[in-house]
Amino acid sequence: MTENAGTYVHESHGSVHGGEGPQYNFYVAAAAATSRLRDQAGGRPRTISRADRIHLYQRFVDPPHFTRVREVLREARVVLLDGPPGSGRRAAALMLLHQLPDSQGSLHELPDTLDDSAASVFDAREVSTGDRLLLDLSKAEEARYVEMQRQLSAFRDRLSPLDAHLVVVLPHQLGYLLRDDLRHLSADIGRPNSRHVLARHLRCEDIEPTGSDLDNQDLRAFLARAPLRKVAALADGIRRRRDTDGADQRFPQWLAAALADEHDQAGRVAADIAAEESGRRRALLLSLAMFHGSPPSTILHATNALLKALSHPDDETPRLDRTDLYAEFTAVRAEVDADGRVSFGLPGYDSAVRDHFWTYMPDVRGQLRDWFQGCMSSPGLGPAERKTAVARFAEQGLRCQRPEDLRALVERWARNDAATRYVPDAAQLLALGLSDDQHGRYFRQQIYDWSTAADTNEGLRHVLVLVCSESMAPTHPDQALVRLHHLARRGRARTGATAQEAVLSLARSDNRLYELMLNRLSADKDQNMWAARDSTLFLALADPIRRIRSSRVRALLAQGWSAALRRPDERWTGHVSHWLSACVEHAEHRGHVLEVLATACATDSRTAGRLYRAARVWQRAADGAVTERADTVDRLLHAIDTQQGIESYPYAV
Repeated sequence: MTENAGTYVHESHGSVHGGEGPQYNFYVAAAAATSRLRDQAGGRPRTISRADRIHLYQRFVDPPHFTRVREVLREARVVLLDGPPGSGRRAAALMLLHQLPDSQGSLHELPDTLDDSAASVFDAREVSTGDRLLLDLSKAEEARYVEMQRQLSAFRDRLSPLDAHLVVVLPHQLGYLLRDDLRHLSADIGRPNSRHVLARHLRCEDIEPTGSDLDNQDLRAFLARAPLRKVAALADGIRRRRDTDGADQRFPQWLAAALADEHDQAGRVAADIAAEESGRRRALLLSLAMFHGSPPSTILHATNALLKALSHPDDETPRLDRTDLYAEFTAVRAEVDADGRVSFGLPGYDSAVRDHFWTYMPDVRGQLRDWFQGCMSSPGLGPAERKTAVARFAEQGLRCQRPEDLRALVERWARNDAATRYVPDAAQLLALGLSDDQHGRYFRQQIYDWSTAADTNEGLRHVLVLVCSESMAPTHPDQALVRLHHLARRGRARTGATAQEAVLSLARSDNRLYELMLNRLSADKDQNMWAARDSTLFLALADPIRRIRSSRVRALLAQGWSAALRRPDERWTGHVSHWLSACVEHAEHRGHVLEVLATACATDSRTAGRLYRAARVWQRAADGAVTERADTVDRLLHAIDTQQGIESYPYAV
């Protein structure tokens, strides 16, 4: 299990395209790496469908005191889940909600940013019957944690009538700030047995080690110190060895190879760098670590660029009097493989080199960011090399608490004259920031600020559409919907069209999101400066059948239609025809459909007249079902009269 389970969304979503011009169909590294929840201890996944939650459930090991947590949730409908970092609080929270009945409502995470001047993330209007809600405060700062507790006290009263449940993951380091009136809702878990976690993961992969296999001394030492995500990574490494080594090897060999991959080289790297007096040699070490597995020319270009970025004097020695790259690679224990790619001979050495430079040279992190940006402009870098390098840079920036370095590169790449070349890099970097447990909220807020800013350039908007629809939507669909809506309003030409298709696709994917989008399109429709674009979105989204039996949905549809009908006739007559045809095809919904249309024009007789004329045009265009169309138009007129308080002839509905 892990801190880093994710959030359930009803469906996942693919790429979208609207308008003319090129389309970039790619899945950024963060999304591809975690497209399914493969273990209890990996990074936060992109999507957790029911199948993925079952996948997690099969590998889940109950932590200590989990029975007590279940009892609190069952009795109070709210549990404040605490435990030391590494005990798997997010995974435990997800499993608590997964094990509840799911006949109604949905399982989703509450937004962790305040969008569009929302008063609180605890918006009771957005909670439906049977909802299972997750709020992760594990990385919250003091002020936010105190405020969330105050809002939670009022929110709790709304859960019981709706048969809804809420699990809140608490920030363990702020336990002293927990309010006294909420303490009875808190419950702690411990860290599950690492050996049991490993055995469960292996069993799910049809690997059945014996007791003596798991008594391996190196394994015991590893399990004693490794976080649970490393335990799951070890299980995956054993599986990969089993799949590639064939029948000649057995579990002890698979285990030994997987443990070697997890070996910590930090001490060796620190000693090697301390003993190395040459600035060029150190630059070579970092360049090779950042572009590990690249051709020699890439490593050389990065090395020379790093020396220049850090103001090292030029080497005046004639080139033929200096050592060649092969000798330099040999001196740092690097090897060139048969494909001409360079890598360190020791597993994990490249990662340890990167960690060392970013950790112990904090005064040059800004220069390292600029150096990396310059290296990525090299035309010799292929897509696979770029993808891997971006992931390595993001890892260091996030680990060293410098999310602003990722943000700066995203902005620069999106502004570049050759922005289309950097779209995958910028999108991947932003997606990696979003997927980070500690800094994900920072990037969600930053994306909101970009999406609502008037001066955001079109290149950046294009990146934001990709990231919101492919990376944010599966884990934080409400926030993705808000941001895509703003991008659809403000985007120009192709970007605006792509954003519109993306927000519509997301809204259509789930009934709760469908209602949320209708609510956004209906709010402040008269004062909204984006009324024209919102009406276009509304007409494309509004479905005459979907959720039409819900009084709340009908009210939202009527508000949206009220705004749409004030626009020129040619903008909405085709949609009216579609709605009226639905009355013929789905007679059981006819009363509700006509009620929506009639309510939309109840306060404006001129608009009612325009609607009725459009209905008569639809009636005369019939190539069949003449009687049904005439009957539908008569019923529409009767509904309009009724809404306007006009005495009309009796009509049996």
